[in-house]
Amino acid sequence: MSPPLAPPGWSRWLVPPAALSVHLAIGQAYAWSVFKPPLESALHLDGTQSALPFQLAIVMLGLSAAFGGTLVERNGPRWAMTVALVCFSSGFLISALGAQTKQYWLIVLGYGFVGGIGLGIGYISPVSTLIKWFPDRPGMATGIAIMGFGGGALIASPWSAQMLASFGSDHSGIALAFLVHGLTYAVFMTLGVLLVRVPRPQEPAETGPSAADGVQVSARSAVRTPQFWCLWVVLCANVTAGIGILEKAAPMITDFFADSSTPVSASAAAGFVALLSAANMAGRIGWSSASDRIGRKNIYRLYLGVGALMYLLIALFGDSAKPLFVLCALVILSFYGGGFATVPAYLKDLFGTYQVGAIHGRLLTAWSTAGVLGPLIVNWIADRQEAAGKHGPALYGLSFAIMIGLLVVGFAANELVRPVHARHHVSAPREAADAQRQQPA
Repeated sequence: MSPPLAPPGWSRWLVPPAALSVHLAIGQAYAWSVFKPPLESALHLDGTQSALPFQLAIVMLGLSAAFGGTLVERNGPRWAMTVALVCFSSGFLISALGAQTKQYWLIVLGYGFVGGIGLGIGYISPVSTLIKWFPDRPGMATGIAIMGFGGGALIASPWSAQMLASFGSDHSGIALAFLVHGLTYAVFMTLGVLLVRVPRPQEPAETGPSAADGVQVSARSAVRTPQFWCLWVVLCANVTAGIGILEKAAPMITDFFADSSTPVSASAAAGFVALLSAANMAGRIGWSSASDRIGRKNIYRLYLGVGALMYLLIALFGDSAKPLFVLCALVILSFYGGGFATVPAYLKDLFGTYQVGAIHGRLLTAWSTAGVLGPLIVNWIADRQEAAGKHGPALYGLSFAIMIGLLVVGFAANELVRPVHARHHVSAPREAADAQRQQPA
């Protein structure tokens, strides 16, 4: 399947909306918590069981991105977006059948396994194309698209809640909500499939230097370099720190101020979660765009170094003032989002554009690891501390210390990143031959 080539005069600014149509849809994953309480009530599940579809979806995101990255590079963004559309929407339809028949394993299979594959392929589908269209501003370009993944929950959360209120929160209402999600997202993602184009080979993308200039490294060679694994540690540390707050945000702020004169209400805790989502989204475009000016290594020094400082402030003084707690958490979540959006440009700087989508896919296994590690650290320690009779901020002191340690490790890994040795570079004739093969017959 040949990638769709842009006709002469095609505007590169049509590509970010195509990417956004996919990322805003798959960003629904961050709104899964809306379905947790009704599922637990309708299907008699506990909290761990109701979290399983989301956890499996994040694991499958990393795995499908890793194993499918080369196919995405070979077949192009339209093929990848089509696969993402089919898998993500089908996952909702299978889940609808599972909810209607009260077969929870079908929801796990649909949303977690099938939908998770759609998440992974959809997440990496536009990355390589955007970098090739915007070689002069790769951080901004990928930030625009990946911002959609962070912001998808801002649309999906109230929309899903309204559907459950209208359809009912029993198993039939949940099934109907899943069905509407699947059909609506299929239509929405189709816009991206139809709109996306790749730049014509050997032609610069409107302005700026050619994306093919400089170092070019294949995905197979990239995973054999220390630079790849340093970045793997960097991304894993940054994501673990962010998701540690994001996954438990509402109960965490409630626990911190439970003994104060003004405890946090349920509605205020929900508002805090919405603020975190906004910071997550804003960080994806803001910090990644800043990285085009100050450099990728410097921006990750900010994410990891200042992130550790924010965790330290929460641990020491977080329960003394709500504004301090909220501000530190917002900064951490902006770094969480910024880390996701900046890493494709960091990979482009180190490995070139030759197979950057495939390399990015392999790197996202760090997200799968962090998606399990972050919630496990915070929840397991909090449960043990609560069983020991502790409460309030004491539930989180040890887990915050671990997060600070992880961020320090990530900071050190970032400092070890150096230019890739010439022995890993792809020769120019080989890349030219690959570009020639991508042209339609």
